[in-house]
Amino acid sequence: MSKWYVPTSAYADAAAPLPPPHINAINTVWTLVAAYLVFCMQVGFVMLESGFARSREAVNILVEGIADTCICGVTFWLWGFAFMFCPGTPWIGTTGFMLQGLPASYGTTGVPLLAYWVFQYAFADTCSTVTSGAMIGRCDFIGDLLYSVGVTGFIYPIIGHWAWGPDGWLANMGPIPFHDFAGSTVVHTIGGVISLAGAIVLGPRLGRVFKRDSGQPMKPHDLIVGATGGLILWFGWYGFNPGSTLSALDAQGIGRVSFNTTLAACSAGLTSLVYSYLKTNGKWDLALTVNGFLAGLVAITCPCYWVDPVGAFFIGIGAGIVVVWGIDLLEYLRIDDPIGAVPVHAIAGIWGTLSLGLFAAGKYGSPTPTGADVSTVVTGSSTAAVSAR
Repeated sequence: MSKWYVPTSAYADAAAPLPPPHINAINTVWTLVAAYLVFCMQVGFVMLESGFARSREAVNILVEGIADTCICGVTFWLWGFAFMFCPGTPWIGTTGFMLQGLPASYGTTGVPLLAYWVFQYAFADTCSTVTSGAMIGRCDFIGDLLYSVGVTGFIYPIIGHWAWGPDGWLANMGPIPFHDFAGSTVVHTIGGVISLAGAIVLGPRLGRVFKRDSGQPMKPHDLIVGATGGLILWFGWYGFNPGSTLSALDAQGIGRVSFNTTLAACSAGLTSLVYSYLKTNGKWDLALTVNGFLAGLVAITCPCYWVDPVGAFFIGIGAGIVVVWGIDLLEYLRIDDPIGAVPVHAIAGIWGTLSLGLFAAGKYGSPTPTGADVSTVVTGSSTAAVSAR
């Protein structure tokens, strides 16, 4: 029996089936819907950053975010996609500039190349936007434009090629290849580390006095806008993680990833909320709670496909703790990060990537255009220890 969402030659008067590459219609729609959700994260980022910053910095954040989104589209089309996803060397792709000479679909995904580009463009834009948060109030607009080109055109796609490129050295590392399902390292840690470098080089904002010097962080000017932006980011993450299956036919995988994403965010947010309450002798901290659930989302992004709910729960708890430690560490080191980009994305991203080795369930392989491949599975140390008993 034919199904409307799978190309078929069941109809007698239909044209002959097209030769490879095969295009899967439902997977294409799924990937594009996920891309649109990830793109919505740009709204969340500018709201989060402008709300948690001072009012005098809000317009610059908005202009920079829009310009960055436009620059990313051009650079990722001209050469960024080629650097990241096309064959070449283990370090960088060397073909496919301006998407020329590439097949109609990407690899074996069944997703048209242009649709896949839209999805990956949204990821590249996310990495670059992460970077802006730690440099609020100290980088002029020309500087914003320059680092946007640097991140989306060079840093992100080149390092991304190592992990996600067809011949990247991390992806093909033996005996165990590097795994990062949706980008705890490739997107978030890269963006977070760039944020750290920018914050160190630029120094603190004028008037910023740290706790070691009898000061305190500058107050956000609109917590309502900032918290709303955080929730929009959470919503966008449902494209970020489940969409990375690139397959609507992997129903079990999509459901598992969506559940793990939700549970990790919840446990991380609660952990940061309670931790901040105990740490401040009875004060509930909205900003830290928002950064807590964002840290949980960042951390679960790498292992979301390969862990079970119990693993996701504890990954979120770990993220809720390390983000508070990270904020305190930056404050102690006198590094001015107005929105917590470094703890949320770099530190929680590192924790999330490492957590795969601890909590991978040993039952799941990789998504395919028609479902999931369990011929090889990803196993964590805790699962291996239980199996050995």
